[in-house]
Amino acid sequence: SLSFAHDASVVEPRTMSTIPTFDRGLNLKEVYGEQLGDADESRYAKLIAAFTELHGAKPDLLARSPGRVNLIGEHIDYEGYSVLPMAIALDTIVAVRIDASSKKLTVSNTDPKYTTKELDTDPSQAVDTASLHWTNYVMCGYKGVFDFLRESNKPLPSEVGLQIMVDGRVPTGSGLSSSSALTCATAVAVMAARDLSFTKLEVADFTCKCERHCGTQSGGMDQAISIMGQTGVAKLVDFNPVRATDVKLPEGAAFLIGNCLAVSNKAETAHERYNLRVVECRLASIVLAMELGKSQAEALEYSTLSQVQQLVGNLEESEKAAGEKLHEGAYSPDELESILGKSLEALFADSPASLLVLKHNTNGFQLRNRSVHVYSEAARVHKFAAECAANTSLQALGDLMNASHESCRERYECSCKELDELVAAFRSSGAMGSRLTGAGWGGCVVALVQQNMIQEVLAKVKESFYSARFKAGILSESSIGDALFASLPSSGAAIFKLN
Repeated sequence: SLSFAHDASVVEPRTMSTIPTFDRGLNLKEVYGEQLGDADESRYAKLIAAFTELHGAKPDLLARSPGRVNLIGEHIDYEGYSVLPMAIALDTIVAVRIDASSKKLTVSNTDPKYTTKELDTDPSQAVDTASLHWTNYVMCGYKGVFDFLRESNKPLPSEVGLQIMVDGRVPTGSGLSSSSALTCATAVAVMAARDLSFTKLEVADFTCKCERHCGTQSGGMDQAISIMGQTGVAKLVDFNPVRATDVKLPEGAAFLIGNCLAVSNKAETAHERYNLRVVECRLASIVLAMELGKSQAEALEYSTLSQVQQLVGNLEESEKAAGEKLHEGAYSPDELESILGKSLEALFADSPASLLVLKHNTNGFQLRNRSVHVYSEAARVHKFAAECAANTSLQALGDLMNASHESCRERYECSCKELDELVAAFRSSGAMGSRLTGAGWGGCVVALVQQNMIQEVLAKVKESFYSARFKAGILSESSIGDALFASLPSSGAAIFKLN
């Protein structure tokens, strides 16, 4: 059974600001700790062997970056609010070798269903978002390194060919951030291959920005925890600037993760789901600012609900203001343009992703419910961290998680029937709290249980939720360990140099 290492030693000293680099091969125990298994060691060996067979030489180095589970704080990072995730052991490994004879990026995958693609080394090229090809996230990570150098006025290294092979273990479309694990692992691998060194904060910041080349307007949580995660602790991640504070989880707490098996492909559905919510929050911030006394011109300068909070006071007062001053139901485009004094197309002219939302939107924009969710969820994050610090009852944490899910379902409308069914299955099986985690509309649920209840709850959820999926052929019983498991807070990105 799993137990949290409440006083666990971490992979590197707390003061160390750069990504840990191991110059003497695969120091896997130092990265994976007690979660390291024989399968993990053989996985690295198989990746190196596959790379060598394809390219005729071993990789120069390997970089890994993990997925994450967000314990609480959904859809608020892009509004500037703190979130509370932990890194998980499931990760993506990127093997890379410099190919001085080439001017191409050859990108392959150990899983044959992800086809190989050859890309140009020009970092200024646009990402082919229309293709929805998995290598788009590799290109995002690659571009991010050069974007950061350019923005920092640092010299750019010469373009050189790279052989890249990926091995991913974070389930795609699961809400555990497989896309950010791939983007981050690629960026770290490219950085190390070119003998560049950036701080964790710098990498977390530029990987958030560069993943937006894929078309989703992400807020930064996924990349921050993938880079900065540490064994034994969750992280309270703040933004503008990015920083992460350790959150020690209470004695006796354990977290279970279950995949509802409804796939949530964030990039493919962004214009009608994820990016629509980003647009709704931007519109809510402007309209609410006007309702709070700002002129039309002043209000148009607002872009996030956290900025509007400064006009009101604390989060509870902001939630109340949003509930009172924004009307129920949808705002139509005509109504909004009348309020704003300009067309929505003009307002979002510098954001192709937002313009795509406007093009496809036929149901108007829900401003009140979205903003009430954001303010109430932001408050729950800080209450959760405070309860952890007080080492109070686990039920208090469970209640906050339950309230979070209700808000995600009712106000943010980012749940689905499969997620709701799995959330209910966890609660009826003995979990103290459960909620969707990640963007929603499919993917995973995270549940809080007492450590001595782990096996009992897993068994009950397997029976109540997954047994019907076995019979329907949606999931094989032998694969249950990939869909339902306990997880410990795990370490973030790491580099292993082989040569």
